[in-house]
Amino acid sequence: MASRARVRAPELVGAGGWLNTGGKELKLADLRGKCVVLDFWTFCCINCLHVLDELRELEEKHRDTVVIVGVHSPKFVHEADHQAVVDAVARYEVHHPVLDDPELVTWKQYAVRAWPTLVVVDPEGYVVAQHAGEGHAHAIARLVAELEEEHAAKGTLRRGDSPYVPTEPDAGDLRFPGKAVRLPDGHYLVADSGHHSLVELAEDGERVVRRIGDGERGLVDGAAPRFSEPQGLALVPAGLDLGYDVVVADTVNHALRGVRLSDGTVTTLAGTGKQWWQGSATEGPAREVDLSSPWDVAFFDGRVWIAMAGVHQLWAFDPAAGTVGVTAGTTNEGLVDGPADEAWFAQPSGLAVSADGERLWVADAETSAVRWVSRETLTVHTAVGTGLFDFGHRDGAAEQALLQHPLGVTVLPDGSVAIGDTYNHALRRFDPATGEVSTLATDLREPSGAVVVDGDIVVVQSARHRLTRLRLPEEAVRVESVAHRTRRAATEVAPGRLLLDVVFSAPTGQKLDERYGPSTRLLVSATPPELLVSGAGADSALSRELVLSAEVPEGVLHVSAMAASCDDDPAIEYPACHVHQQDWGVPVTLVEGGADRLPLVLAGME
Repeated sequence: MASRARVRAPELVGAGGWLNTGGKELKLADLRGKCVVLDFWTFCCINCLHVLDELRELEEKHRDTVVIVGVHSPKFVHEADHQAVVDAVARYEVHHPVLDDPELVTWKQYAVRAWPTLVVVDPEGYVVAQHAGEGHAHAIARLVAELEEEHAAKGTLRRGDSPYVPTEPDAGDLRFPGKAVRLPDGHYLVADSGHHSLVELAEDGERVVRRIGDGERGLVDGAAPRFSEPQGLALVPAGLDLGYDVVVADTVNHALRGVRLSDGTVTTLAGTGKQWWQGSATEGPAREVDLSSPWDVAFFDGRVWIAMAGVHQLWAFDPAAGTVGVTAGTTNEGLVDGPADEAWFAQPSGLAVSADGERLWVADAETSAVRWVSRETLTVHTAVGTGLFDFGHRDGAAEQALLQHPLGVTVLPDGSVAIGDTYNHALRRFDPATGEVSTLATDLREPSGAVVVDGDIVVVQSARHRLTRLRLPEEAVRVESVAHRTRRAATEVAPGRLLLDVVFSAPTGQKLDERYGPSTRLLVSATPPELLVSGAGADSALSRELVLSAEVPEGVLHVSAMAASCDDDPAIEYPACHVHQQDWGVPVTLVEGGADRLPLVLAGME
């Protein structure tokens, strides 16, 4: 067995306590003899949700030797609310123990820098690997197999059940509904995300007329369909005969589905069921191109535009041509306006089209922003929001107003935009005519979408599992302004030269395969841009010398890294390859005597 670095694992501590353990407080000593995978996640993060899905197979296959422990480490203030964590664990069907660490104590002890990060602890309580980002499940599976063999031989492997104790699901017709549309007959069609189905409700928004889907996860077409956490819905415009009446963003299936309302028949329109990775096709026949967590859909300029949350882009599906492709965004996460192919988004999650069809409004969740795309010029503009790390609840002029992780936008009759300000539990309003932001309603619970009905607005309260009809108020609600920044300690670095090192070790049995060109990529930028004197841009090397300006006291370094590894066995005719990728936003403070090297672990040990 190859030797590996071993560092004693720090204890697991979190002020929020433990979930999914039947009330028991776990210690690392309780897990001795098991292979432990710590998953540092936060429920706003789409990459974290991808990793939850990646780990399900490992969790099932090695259930008697592996314990996955989620360490919930919040980015937004709302995510530090214990009940919100309880809701998220239920919403995303997390079937392992979860430590609620609202003060980031365990995050700091393990020197974590990014969501998501996976840390592997061996049966004797030593850290043996760390992986940041997505695409590491296969590497961890190989490492677990090695650890099982090694510790079975040593007598230090303990087989048996996990400390996971399931909780009783809440009964109800809806479970964490995502978005809704009003049907021509006055009924509502709701994406019942937690039940993996669609529900048609009567005009009262409560009585169930029918359910489309049997409640089990799956990608099944026909008269007995299955979905996986569907979110966005879009009605096919009147007069357009496509053979289906509603387009569904089937989020965890990475697909678009079409629903014929007359009989509930479902057809897959776009996507393969597999998640898009760097290097995959970005356009082509719709059923042959991978998608990544489509969160909402809207008919705009003759096509179905897609809020592709998983890759921070907007895509479009052309029903007539049967094709799909990127329309805006670069896959870099952030807030950058300009031509559509140069703009940056961050988990776009809600779409709405202006009454004149000239603007596509976008709820850009991770930047707590509302953006819009011009149909005529295909340029991206920001109406509200400043970036990845500033959020809050502040009304007034749009340039200083604050939101907190909005998931929905709805155009109101007067041309203004209602915002499902999800993590503020509020319905907000942006008026393009005045440039003002106001609050329409509070005391909602994670509003994720809304529908205008006869001068009222019907809000999807996702965490209250219901639709709520509200009068659109003539006057805004007054709320106390509050501003926040992401609560992560800044890294002290010296002005001048800084060596950025992205640490990557290929998994056992694999290597970086460069037969067809570079298999790694590193992209660096900064907020503010003036922080970087040199070193910005893209290159293939995972190590780079940066020069930081002494005139900028603090900022954020944005680092995006990708590495592709393939089977290292000449006997394998078609080696399997895997993509590992992660984006970091590293807050830095410039001080004399600070660090002159910044290591970021993509996979391996520093």
